[in-house]
Amino acid sequence: MSPYSRRRFLQHASLAMPVLAAGRVPSAWGESLLGETIAWQNARILTAQSSPIEKGTLLVQGSTILAVGPSDSVAIPPGARSIDVSGKWIMPGLVCTHSHIGGMGAADGSAPIQPGVRILDSLNVRDSGFKRALAGGLTTLNIMPGSGHLISGQTVYCKLRYAGKGPSTIEELFIRDAEGNGLGGLKMANGTNSIGESPFPGTRGKSAFLVREQYIKAREYHAKVVAAKGDADKLPPRDLHMEALVEAMQLKRIVHHHTHRHDDIITVLRLAQEFNLRVVLHHVSEGWKVAKEISAAKVPCSVIVIDSPGGKLEARDMTFRNGRILDEAGVRVAFHTDDWITDSRVFTRSAALAVRAGMNRDRAIEGLTIAGAEMLGLENRIGSLAPGKDADFAILSGDPLSVYTRVLETWVEGQKAFDLSDPKDALFAEGGTGAGSDLDPFLCCYAQPWQIGGKQ
Repeated sequence: MSPYSRRRFLQHASLAMPVLAAGRVPSAWGESLLGETIAWQNARILTAQSSPIEKGTLLVQGSTILAVGPSDSVAIPPGARSIDVSGKWIMPGLVCTHSHIGGMGAADGSAPIQPGVRILDSLNVRDSGFKRALAGGLTTLNIMPGSGHLISGQTVYCKLRYAGKGPSTIEELFIRDAEGNGLGGLKMANGTNSIGESPFPGTRGKSAFLVREQYIKAREYHAKVVAAKGDADKLPPRDLHMEALVEAMQLKRIVHHHTHRHDDIITVLRLAQEFNLRVVLHHVSEGWKVAKEISAAKVPCSVIVIDSPGGKLEARDMTFRNGRILDEAGVRVAFHTDDWITDSRVFTRSAALAVRAGMNRDRAIEGLTIAGAEMLGLENRIGSLAPGKDADFAILSGDPLSVYTRVLETWVEGQKAFDLSDPKDALFAEGGTGAGSDLDPFLCCYAQPWQIGGKQ
């Protein structure tokens, strides 16, 4: 992305999420500016915003990063705990802009457009997918409804605060604004996924018509609300669907748009311009065919690289070169899992395959971290290792783009949420009996004697 395009995108982001710059809300895990100070020393550090630090130190206090830099230049405060991680790599916690962990049910088959539906009301916080994501170094997820609707509902941005026994409710994973409200976007789709029998559209043209019709209705609804000036007798009946669309047009809710074919991509850009939507294009299998047009629109792309099991006709021209071509055209590129389509445990392989196809290595690392944070409007808080940001990071055994590398630990807001050396966590990283249970796998009925304190 050119400096001009990047600046325009981030300016747009600041309009969409002004509260993030205004302040932060303590998390449900007791976030504090004070707390234990820990220094991880002598690692190879990828900050996702500058050149790699060959022998570096990451200094964290409580939930926040205090400093990051060469080990011989970072001063360790008295009383801090030091951990030597020589030979290991540290990188920012990975950001998945498009996940279905926890269950995908949201909108039903009664209508193709249901923006008022919330995915958070469908999520199972005990789903094993959350632990699998931590095993892959993921710390932030945009959890979405499916793509079988033109507008399937509201997404939720989650932090994987999974230390100890884990959360009891999905609310404990929310990323919140300065007023304490949970953040999320709006999921839209086009192409074959959302084409079906009535009342669903039967053609691409009818799909665009139905979307345009609802956004016009939302404009009219908002005009009536404004004209009422708070007079309850003049206000229109409350409409949750219309409210969500108005939020999108006011840039309060980012639109995350499933789209594959080149003509479908152009349709999204056309609608985004018409209704002043801040859009992130997702999948974009044929983005390489219209890279110049996407760049001119200053719209970022969240790319899927491993489309398995595949079988979608409109993804037949997907190529590993997609990320490289889009990046070289000036498009900001991130990657996503679409979990289960790509297992969260192997998320880094998406960037590795893009690099194999010629994508700049630094841009690919950014595609796993800061680029995704930007696409959620969270770049001021997550996505890179910098003073003042959340202490979200992963410790790896080696180069993140190597197939032989393992995620050893994942830390979220200064708390260890995954540790490969812990047999309980290793079970989710490697699979095995009990890994898919929402019970403690070491206490479930399938546990082996050694797992519950007995002898083998």
